[in-house]
Amino acid sequence: MDLLKAHQKIQEAERAAAGKDWVEGGWVFPDERGRIASHRKDWSEWKELLKTANVRDARLHDARHTAATVLLILGVPERVVMGLMGWSTTAMAARYQHMVDAVRAEVARQVDSLMWKSGDERPS
Repeated sequence: MDLLKAHQKIQEAERAAAGKDWVEGGWVFPDERGRIASHRKDWSEWKELLKTANVRDARLHDARHTAATVLLILGVPERVVMGLMGWSTTAMAARYQHMVDAVRAEVARQVDSLMWKSGDERPS
């Protein structure tokens, strides 16, 4: 929330600087005059952010896949993930969330604990 509040202050300064040229569109991340942001500028700023952060190059859309998969790893309930990601169907979760070894291992651990009580001998 602190980042969004800081962003809002920057946007208020841009609104004041633009004066009558400001177009109120209700965008969270508009351009400096309130209009919808240019996808080209968005792309170049994304690439600059990756470079500054010294992380591998990736498409902005890849960040959505990463976020969805991280939520899966954290065990966030599907309905919550859908709300956070703006999805209306569970099919989107299937498209964006990728099964990873950490999730498989946790499922195996849970099944194991249901089937075998501590101290029981497991079949070899």
